[in-house]
Amino acid sequence: MNELFSSPPRKSDGHEKWMDFAFKFWHCECVCGFSPGVFAERYRKWCKKAGYKFSQDKADDIYASTCGHCFVMPKNDTTKLLISQAITQISTVAETLAVISGEMKRLAQMLPEYPVVSEFYGLGDILCPQLMAEIGDVCRFRSKGSLVCFAGLEAPPYQSGKFESENRSISKRGSPHLRKALFQVMDCILRKKPADNPVYQFLDRKRAEGKHYYNYMTAGSAKFLRIYYARVKEHLDKLNIVVQPNTGSATL
Repeated sequence: MNELFSSPPRKSDGHEKWMDFAFKFWHCECVCGFSPGVFAERYRKWCKKAGYKFSQDKADDIYASTCGHCFVMPKNDTTKLLISQAITQISTVAETLAVISGEMKRLAQMLPEYPVVSEFYGLGDILCPQLMAEIGDVCRFRSKGSLVCFAGLEAPPYQSGKFESENRSISKRGSPHLRKALFQVMDCILRKKPADNPVYQFLDRKRAEGKHYYNYMTAGSAKFLRIYYARVKEHLDKLNIVVQPNTGSATL
């Protein structure tokens, strides 16, 4: 079921359609034990009751996929109990994560840079607060390069005498959680392929040059951080300027 459904988790409670479906139709015979028309009607009623969108094509897809599976576990009360308990535990974790994500977003919205950061491509309700939390106040960094170094994405010099290496690895001295979040952002940008996005254009160019996956993902993450620093710093600098209504002069 996890492979058949692609609906994202509901923001309200964190529930996913495939889990709720498996809780209701917990065995293959709950689907293929009926005719395609009868199952489609049962599926339609379930979608309406559970608050999900009904699709006849999806009903046909589920029915065809279910009929192609072997019944490893019998359809009895023990199997139903095992599956129901497993789904309940997963749903509980999903609900907890939804609450935590909502609180993260609420706290992030209190920060002055949130309107700018939330507009970055690839940053959703989870990655946006996470990235802001890992980076912190950009004003504590002297330059874009300092932020890149903080993430551990810079390549330190490696030379001895007249020898200087051209193939250098990143230092990884910074936050591994920040690097992981950045790689998730890069992965989203590569999958969505926004043609007008400068980070995607940079990644696509490096990829066309034959660069290794890890190399262009790291370079794209560093470019993303430089753009992040410039935009957020500019936004915060504007917020620090207060114009006097009578004289027109500006004070910090």
